[in-house]
Amino acid sequence: MTRQQISNTADTDRWRLPDRLTVDGATIAAGVFGDGPPVVLVHGTPSSSYLWRAVIPRLAEQNTVYVWDLPGYGDSPPVPGEPVAIRTHARVLARLVEDWGLERPVLVGHDIGAATVLRAHLVEGVPVRRIALLDAAVLSPWVTPVAQHMQRHLDVYRTMPTHIFQRITEAHLDTATRRRLPSSVAEAYLGPFAGASGQQRYLDQVQYFDERDTLEVVDKLGTVKVPVQILWGADDEWLDRSFADDLAGRIPGARATLVPGAGHFLAEDEPDLVAQALAEFLTKNEPFV
Repeated sequence: MTRQQISNTADTDRWRLPDRLTVDGATIAAGVFGDGPPVVLVHGTPSSSYLWRAVIPRLAEQNTVYVWDLPGYGDSPPVPGEPVAIRTHARVLARLVEDWGLERPVLVGHDIGAATVLRAHLVEGVPVRRIALLDAAVLSPWVTPVAQHMQRHLDVYRTMPTHIFQRITEAHLDTATRRRLPSSVAEAYLGPFAGASGQQRYLDQVQYFDERDTLEVVDKLGTVKVPVQILWGADDEWLDRSFADDLAGRIPGARATLVPGAGHFLAEDEPDLVAQALAEFLTKNEPFV
């Protein structure tokens, strides 16, 4: 695999993962940064590996950081014949860990990416060293009211004029962060959903938000036997901060930390704080209790 230059990771216009891997008949966009113990970053929705661009350099100082686009997101097409769903993402992650030859990597997941890493570990059986969960879409109800409305009226949204749908996605993205995104950054998130094909892509993702995919995960949270860190945007408008303590209470030894000044996309609002918290978590030597 190609080791992308760390110095390019924060460049909005140049963000593109260099590798293409074949997993279950799907092409997965991926990239590797740095050198050291393995850490796998898993983004959520509606985003891609682009979310991690400002976090990667700090983590790559002492770790080998693996990033990828979920099937149906970023530069990864959907897995043929499979829904764009958490259960699919978790199976693909399990295969990637095997194909990369990783032994007990640290898994870091945001939003549905958090559900993906937990399902990969607890259901697919991926051995891990540690787990970090950021604004995790795990405990019900994690499907937001906006997404629920789209699911109930998919036929309306699929036939909606594209310029109207674009306004809706722009307004929704505005609530993902506490700070207003620069126009170039907002475009990087919204670009994949532009036009008629982008509109269908967005709705294909929303269609398969399924809390049944996380029920089995929630049932197994008490069996986690590795250190778990939970980071949550203190001003998250999509998933209330109360989820952080609830999730921590269900995982033995887990610690929840609120990130001040951050919304749901906390790696956009406070990338330095997130990177510092993750770097410290990765290097802690205290035994798991």
